[in-house]
Amino acid sequence: MGKLLDRQALRLATSSSEAGILDGRLVAAEVRRQVQLVVSRLRGLGHSVRLSVVRVGDDPASAIYVRHKQRDCAAVGIASEEVHLPDDATFERVLDTLASLNDRDDVDGVLLQLPLPAHIDPQRAISSIAAAKDVDGFHPDNLGQLMAWASAVEPATPRGVMTLLRAYDVELSGLDAVVIGRSMIVGRPMAQMLTRANATVTVCHRHTTGLEHYVRRAGLVVAATGVSGLVPGDWIREGAVVVDVGISRGQDGKLRGDVDFADARSRARLITPVPGGVGPMTRASLLENTVVAAARRRGISLRHDAHV
Repeated sequence: MGKLLDRQALRLATSSSEAGILDGRLVAAEVRRQVQLVVSRLRGLGHSVRLSVVRVGDDPASAIYVRHKQRDCAAVGIASEEVHLPDDATFERVLDTLASLNDRDDVDGVLLQLPLPAHIDPQRAISSIAAAKDVDGFHPDNLGQLMAWASAVEPATPRGVMTLLRAYDVELSGLDAVVIGRSMIVGRPMAQMLTRANATVTVCHRHTTGLEHYVRRAGLVVAATGVSGLVPGDWIREGAVVVDVGISRGQDGKLRGDVDFADARSRARLITPVPGGVGPMTRASLLENTVVAAARRRGISLRHDAHV
């Protein structure tokens, strides 16, 4: 079936962007459009696509996130279901639930909604999901494939960041990049993807001394800590590109990122807003991963281009 994402169409989607803004909403809409086309082609070959989301407990934010995912799936023709387990579900019950989804032929993607109750080991639970159905890209096999630069399904947030940067023609080869944060969800896979794209990458974290020094020299800053205002705008180098993955809610109820947006925008060449930057790209990339998993399970060639 060829390549999933059309890079030229992604570029065209940015034509109405506000100057200096990496608009995740515009690019995510184009990704969803292209995913919908692939879903239609698969259906024409007699294959439906289904995502199953397992949620354990009653975290209100998780319930909202799952509803968003189901709405996104419906918009592109992907069937979805939520399997909701109580907060006191045993680890064995969680594993049995995931195993049953692994075995179901009508399920193409399995996602375990985080966070989990304290008695559930998230890494062990994620590792029990079949690698071929792991649309979050967190299974050890999929992370290992990423290390080998041979991955088909990649963690959705860094995948979305890479798609966004490519849509805006950000040249990564030879660029000094700083990734702030080293989580398995964003920081570590983000550093791998940027390295694969020939950027020179420095990973900073809570034990880094002199964070300002690293940020000031960077041509690309990816901040992914969830610490509001961690990076003052005057640390940003003139003409740098800033991707703010972090998001937190202040006492005034407003959402903010890790970077002081107003001040940084006056210095940056391109910057993501919060919200409206990385968040929509994460959700769109999850849909992308789901159709890739569905096609691969059926032996259908669908190139998930690492360089979009």
